[in-house]
Amino acid sequence: MLNKRDIKYIVVHCSDTPNNEKIGAKEIHKMHLSFGWDGIGYHKVINRNGIIENGRPEYWVGAHVKGKNDLSLGVCLIGRNKFTKNQYESLEQILIYWKSVYDNVKIVGHRDIVKTDKTCPNFDVNEWCIKRGIY
Repeated sequence: MLNKRDIKYIVVHCSDTPNNEKIGAKEIHKMHLSFGWDGIGYHKVINRNGIIENGRPEYWVGAHVKGKNDLSLGVCLIGRNKFTKNQYESLEQILIYWKSVYDNVKIVGHRDIVKTDKTCPNFDVNEWCIKRGIY
């Protein structure tokens, strides 16, 4: 179980699925089960229309960033690299809320938290947060 005081990172991901594919938490859950995981690895999923869906409960250790799951919460934008205005607005809501609940968390992109060849979420999360005034 995750302890509220242990959360140090909010990790932004993308599903790396075609930008026009309309999937959500249910499909991600099935995909992650097929990997042999205990279900969806993210705590929140943001659909193409901006609707926020729950994934794993926030007290449950995620399966979204190897080596940091016990220190982080994960949010996934559906798509690859062209996210909608509604998705970005929902992402901002989630990040602001989580920052108000979890003390001293750092917001990062998946590609920025661990050494990886992945480019997920395919935009500079730090730069985006600075432009939005989310620190």
